[in-house]
Amino acid sequence: MTRTPLSDVACSIARATDLFGDAWTALIMRDVLVGIRRFDELAEDLGLSRKVLAARLARLVEEGVLARERYQDSPPREEYVPTEKGQELYPVLLALMAWGDKWYAGPAGPPARIRHDACGHVATPVVACDACREPLTVAGTTQLPGPGGRVGPGTRLLGPLIAAQGGETDADRPLTR
Repeated sequence: MTRTPLSDVACSIARATDLFGDAWTALIMRDVLVGIRRFDELAEDLGLSRKVLAARLARLVEEGVLARERYQDSPPREEYVPTEKGQELYPVLLALMAWGDKWYAGPAGPPARIRHDACGHVATPVVACDACREPLTVAGTTQLPGPGGRVGPGTRLLGPLIAAQGGETDADRPLTR
């Protein structure tokens, strides 16, 4: 079954999902960001077919999320390292992990925890406002139109809904200090 590409949809979630539209890609990134970077180790950890793993890794390299770096010359062997673009996926995966911990961890509790090395505390990831640091919630936020927004496939109803919520945003206001 072929998947409809979402790269042309005027929605950042759709475009990101176009790359991360399957669980394997997120799990590959989880492993790489934690330090499992060699093909054989990824295949062993994930129990994923080598063909599927190779295809997902090739796409992540093609998209600039991972880079291949040689770690051995004879025979030539490479490992996958996250680029800046790939490292910036970490908070996304942490948010997904926190949601999964809350709703699916079960009686045994979360399968992994995150320690914030700067303060030494075990942390629960939250998505917060970069201005006031308050958590962002569905009840406390409003979607506003962005400069790249348009109505089209994937946004036929959403685009007009967001446009109707309109209003001036901080980005529209001149900076004052």
